[in-house]
Amino acid sequence: MSILRKITSSSMFPPLLVLALILLFNVIIQPAFLSIEVRDGVLRGGLINILNRSVPVMLLSIGMTLVIATGGVDLSVGSVLAISSAVAISLIRGNDTLPASETAMVLGLVVILTMVVGIICGLWNGVLVAKIGMPPVVATLIFMVAGRGLTQNITRERNLTTGHMPFSEIANGFTLGIPNQIWIALMIFLLFWFFTRKTAFGLFIESVGANRSAAKYAGIKSSRILIVIYALSGLCASIAGILSASNVRVIEPMNTGRDMELDAILAVVLGGTNMKGGKFNLGGSCVGAIILMALTQTMFFYGVPVEFSLTIKALVIVVIILIQSPTTKNFITSLFKKAKKQEVSSK
Repeated sequence: MSILRKITSSSMFPPLLVLALILLFNVIIQPAFLSIEVRDGVLRGGLINILNRSVPVMLLSIGMTLVIATGGVDLSVGSVLAISSAVAISLIRGNDTLPASETAMVLGLVVILTMVVGIICGLWNGVLVAKIGMPPVVATLIFMVAGRGLTQNITRERNLTTGHMPFSEIANGFTLGIPNQIWIALMIFLLFWFFTRKTAFGLFIESVGANRSAAKYAGIKSSRILIVIYALSGLCASIAGILSASNVRVIEPMNTGRDMELDAILAVVLGGTNMKGGKFNLGGSCVGAIILMALTQTMFFYGVPVEFSLTIKALVIVVIILIQSPTTKNFITSLFKKAKKQEVSSK
């Protein structure tokens, strides 16, 4: 009973349970839903597709988790993703006189410059929030709108494409039989997990989110923490933008990354991070992103019309959040306590 109580009290238990139930439902109805096979030396199948397609939202949710942990929110990540995609393809195309298979700049430099652009976008939001004192919703909403205009200026209000295959291999290639996107997401997660759980940085973030005034009196430079956090959110969005552009090899100024900020926020909430700030769960946010993709794949698999799938998805998410609510958790805890008392009394 004590082992079961420890498992259920873990912050990772609710999102993992929800994900397991969704996958179990699909496996019962269609056993081949999660089939995995080795084809041409690489892993392919339903579970690999879910993991692979959840990577962009997963990356956005990692940055969003830190922002929400400070008591803020970043509504601009979808626009930053679009800007990064536009910058990456524009740098590859150069002056548009090169063959589609060539690049005007070394690919590694394209990736680095694109990530720098994402960091700059995040720094802008961080300065508005930390130094100017704008509410995070307002500051990031401004860049959410302005970012779309900036993307149109970069692309000259047209869709840009690239046929550069090495760039496409960033997202579409495989390493050790596993899609590169999954490796990249794992690397980013481990990097952020290390700096937030194995250094004092994570405690600083939670302190700022829990009580900014108390953090200030404790000697924590709240403004610096906020600026760094928004910069990291921009970095995550830029990496997601690179993968998005690499995957489809096209940037649509008004559609690329559209509404993805909402998916990122939902993933963070599903992962168990409190929107009020304080403690956060990076692993839970990643699982939340997988839950969203599993739901989407389920709707697609069963041919649910788009006009109904969004409604069903919203209802499922509401149920999941209710399950994760403190009231539900307290109810489950009380059941365990009653069971333990009955066990003791019977002895």
